[in-house]
Amino acid sequence: MSEPGPQHPRPPRLLDRVRAEIRLRHYSPRTEKAYVGWIRRYILFHGVRHPDEMGAGEVSLFLSNLVTLQRITFGSRTMRSSTRETWALSRSSSHQDTCPT
Repeated sequence: MSEPGPQHPRPPRLLDRVRAEIRLRHYSPRTEKAYVGWIRRYILFHGVRHPDEMGAGEVSLFLSNLVTLQRITFGSRTMRSSTRETWALSRSSSHQDTCPT
């Protein structure tokens, strides 16, 4: 009878890493819920692709869709800042890109 190989723990999933980063920054639970929700919508909008596989073009497409089809406005400085921050939180340290907002 052979011994099973060593178990390698899975790295934390993207949204778990985002939650951990948000908590490390001492953001409110409501902010955490909002950021995770936007990242989830972004991923689902692009057919469940990982953010590491996408770039600024996909972010622009997602935001354009929100503005045109769902009539969400992104005119305020606060919203642009939140978009940048959400984008940064969703990026892994191995892949960097710039946010188009």
